[in-house]
This record gives sequence, structure tokens and C-alpha cells, in this order.
Amino acid sequence: VQLQASGGGSAQTGGSLRLSCAASGLRLDQYSIGWFRQVSGKEREGVSCMSGSDDGTHYLESVKGRFTISRDVDNSVFYLQMNSLKPEDTAVYYCAGYVWHGFLERSAAEYDYWGQGTLVTVSS
Repeated sequence: VQLQASGGGSAQTGGSLRLSCAASGLRLDQYSIGWFRQVSGKEREGVSCMSGSDDGTHYLESVKGRFTISRDVDNSVFYLQMNSLKPEDTAVYYCAGYVWHGFLERSAAEYDYWGQGTLVTVSS
């Protein structure tokens, strides 16, 4: 299983970016997927996740209404659409996944597969 994140970059406050994570070696409808972010010196935090079976989702409170997680099962890609970006969204973002077992995990410790990070910088 391999995950490859892309789409990071720079944006101004109020702008948008879309992160992509290309998955190989798995079917997205058999895995739960998630996006996490980390700022230097702080713990990695869960931004959003999606279940493998029924498209259930969860969002970090501070990104609700601004970020949207989605997936394309046929093309093995999942996304994080980020709108109305704020400077506090600046972080390295990681995509991750685990074999779907019926419960949507929010903790990074429960995810077995990780992509490399992609940096998102939001300027004021």
C-alpha cells in the first residue's frame, strides 16, 4: 500500500487549495481514509476522515463548513478541498488510511498507512 499526497502550496487568507492523495495497492471502499496536519513542535491532529463502507465523515471542529473530504474509488484518489483558508490552517498535511473495520477512527495512531506530507501555507 502506498499513498502519495500532493496539492499543497501557498494561499492567501480566504483562498482555496485542494489536496489529493493517490492510493495504490488498496481499494478505497475497503479502507477508511483521513487527512491529518502537523505544525512544528505540536502533535499531529486529525482534520477529517471518511469511512470505507458508507461514506460517513468526521471533521475537526475548526474546519467544519470550510473543508470537504471526498474520494474517487474507481481512480483510487481521495481529496481534501480546503476553502476559506485561515493562517492557522498553515501546516504540513498528511493523508492516511487503515483497513476498514466498522468504526471510524480519529486518532493518528489507528492509521497504518501514510503518505508523505505536503506543506500548506496561508498568509494573512
